[in-house]
Order: sequence, then C-alpha cells, then structure tokens
Amino acid sequence: MDDAFTIQISGDLVKQLANDNNKVKKKTRKPKPKVPKPPQDQIKPATHDESPSLKPVTPAAGWPPMFFPIPPPANAEVDAIRSVLQDSEKVLEKLQKKEDEMVVEVTQKAKELHDKEFKLPQPKPMPCLTELTACLDCYKENTKDPLKCNSLVKNFADCARTIRQQVNPSNQ
Repeated sequence: MDDAFTIQISGDLVKQLANDNNKVKKKTRKPKPKVPKPPQDQIKPATHDESPSLKPVTPAAGWPPMFFPIPPPANAEVDAIRSVLQDSEKVLEKLQKKEDEMVVEVTQKAKELHDKEFKLPQPKPMPCLTELTACLDCYKENTKDPLKCNSLVKNFADCARTIRQQVNPSNQ
C-alpha cells in the first residue's frame, strides 16, 4: 500500500469543467504512446551526499511544484545487520573449533573404551604345571620302567583334585 501516485490536472481541464457543466461530449480515447523506460543499469542510485531531502514532482502547467519526502537511506539498519552477521560468523567459527575438539576427544574416549572392552585377557597360569612337567620328564627318563614315576603321578593327581574342588566346590 506504499504505492505513491500523482494526479495531474491541467488548466484546460479546469476551464472546460467550469464552462461546460451541462454539455456532455463523447470523446474517443486516443491511445497513449508508450514511453520506453530506461534500463535499470542506466539509473544512477543516489548516494548520501547527492540525495536531496525532498523529491520534486513535475506538476501540470500552472501549478507549483510538489515535493514528497524521500526516506533516508537505511545505513543504520544495514550496519546493524552487518554487525550481527559478523558476530554470527564468529560464533560459527567458535562452534566449529569446539566441534573439532569434541570429535577428537570422543574418538579418543571411544578408542580407550574399545581397547578396554576387547582387550585379550592375560592368560591364567595353568594349574599344577610343575607337577605335570615333572611327571612328563620322569616318563621320558624311565621309558623302560614307568613305575618309578608313581610318586610324581600321585602328586599331580592330588594337585588336580584340589584345583577341581576349588573351581567346583559342589562336586566333592
């Protein structure tokens, strides 16, 4: 609704209306010749120093010129928008840096958790290993008379029974 328009009333029209109150003439309308508008690139935008505070409007013949105020350029608004834009760009840069730091931190924590969860457990020492090796060595030395290893076999069996009872106490 900010469309401004002007009405031009010529002196001839005023005289005609004053003299011909009762006469009604039918006139055929002549088509107005189309005036080509200048291209947009030829129109020079007004700068702060060049822009007058009032814009003259060409009136009809005999009438004084009319002036309509031109709104001042919105430089304050543009500057405010630019400052907000610069502030938002700074905030965006800070957020991107923070995101990069967090990505590195989360990746490191995930690796640590993965290593803890999927780390191979330390193998438990085999119980009664010394008794077993003693029995096997005795059998190798006494291939012709294995009954000499009777006491070592008995020690190994006792050790195995003890370990079984510790692991599964209900089977005594």
